[in-house]
Amino acid sequence: MVFLEFKDYYVDAIHEKYAWRICDFCVTNTERLQRFFPKTLEQNLTPDLSKYFVEQKIKEFETKEEFLFVLKEKENHTVIGLVYLKELDWIKKQGELAYAIGYQEEGKGYTTETVKAIANWAFEEQHLKTLQIIAHKTNRGSIRVAEKCGFTWQKVLKAAHTPPGEEALDMELYERYA
Repeated sequence: MVFLEFKDYYVDAIHEKYAWRICDFCVTNTERLQRFFPKTLEQNLTPDLSKYFVEQKIKEFETKEEFLFVLKEKENHTVIGLVYLKELDWIKKQGELAYAIGYQEEGKGYTTETVKAIANWAFEEQHLKTLQIIAHKTNRGSIRVAEKCGFTWQKVLKAAHTPPGEEALDMELYERYA
């Protein structure tokens, strides 16, 4: 079942049939993912790793620990992006959105359109009250998505993310409320 449908692509909840395509997406976009999605990349470098990754993400989706959505282009059903709703705190009714789009699809508005829709779903269907986006100040694309989706800058999170082989980075916190 398709979760969301748009003109050129659709968004679906993680599904076992996507393992190979997620592996392909990650390997193709290694450079884009290695700094801010190192764990996703590491867990999807081979088809076998992706199969295990997908099995875990399906379980997490079913138990509402984390929701992973896959963006797929309509013509070839290629995975073109990922959107996570993670760091869920059901007591505070809070979660974090994280997203990655393939280099070939950057700048087409797909991430913004998807994040808006998933944020609305999180507020309306999951009854969350606060959504966060955490981005590095140099990641202008991610900041632009946050702002276009109605998230507002809150503060700098000191040493909040450590990319592989780098010092810890300060990150920008954006929030949107139901």
